[in-house]
Amino acid sequence: MSDTDPDGELTLRTLAMPADTNTSGDIFGGWVLSQMDIAGGIVAGERAQGRVATVAVDAMKFIRPVKVGDVLCVYCRIPRVGRTSIAVEIEAWVKRDRIGGREKVTEALFTFVALDAEGKAREVPTA
Repeated sequence: MSDTDPDGELTLRTLAMPADTNTSGDIFGGWVLSQMDIAGGIVAGERAQGRVATVAVDAMKFIRPVKVGDVLCVYCRIPRVGRTSIAVEIEAWVKRDRIGGREKVTEALFTFVALDAEGKAREVPTA
């Protein structure tokens, strides 16, 4: 994962709002994590051609705070596909005050499992 340019495909963009802040005025880390989970689920679901669920979040690294007015941009890349699981490397970057410079704020490795209609693990289709 690079610190100068995003790795992966831009999957989600959203605006950090005042309702998502802590008492210090920074956006809650849990809000950022949830945006990353949504983006990862989109990418994993497309690859799995159906329903997926998050089963692990590894190596979560908060690098810089997100502030109100920042545009959060989430990038995803699939480094590995297993029999029933999909690993997604996810980076969150911000554009400060909607127009400012781009900064990496968070990165993590999420693992999703493909699910059938009953919620049981199923094989991921071959690419």
